[in-house]
Amino acid sequence: MAFPTHIVSAGGIVEDGNGNILLVKAHDDGWVYPGGITEVGENLIDGVIREIKEESGIDVTVSHLINIVSSTSVHKWYDGVTDVPTKVMFDFVCKAEGGELATSDETSDCRWVPKDKVLDFIVLPIIRTRYEAYLNFNGSVNYIECTTPSTTEFNVKVNRHV
Repeated sequence: MAFPTHIVSAGGIVEDGNGNILLVKAHDDGWVYPGGITEVGENLIDGVIREIKEESGIDVTVSHLINIVSSTSVHKWYDGVTDVPTKVMFDFVCKAEGGELATSDETSDCRWVPKDKVLDFIVLPIIRTRYEAYLNFNGSVNYIECTTPSTTEFNVKVNRHV
């Protein structure tokens, strides 16, 4: 039996306790909240903590899960050649605990943005939808199934609470 190939990633919507959200400017995607692919043998919580630290310099604790996003299409990477397989993404609300804002190899800028101004920065439709789910969080985890035929296209197939 051949096992399927999936990318598993975790994102962190980091709150600073003063009404601000941490955003990082990714080289390919513009402004996003930090996160990325978990490493082999790494759990989701450790993965999101690591990704946030690597991309922004900020130390966090994880509070709660808000989104499970299943991207069920294969699309081409930014190079136009490499296939990006099915992805499962988990978004967590995190609390800033320390560290200093710092860019990385993956980010060109990072900053604290007032919670109600974040959507002025985010242009990628999939990230906007996931952040909107955070803004509308009612205590139930939001499940989104989507297709991403390209890095800029995004179609929601399912959006419900579980």
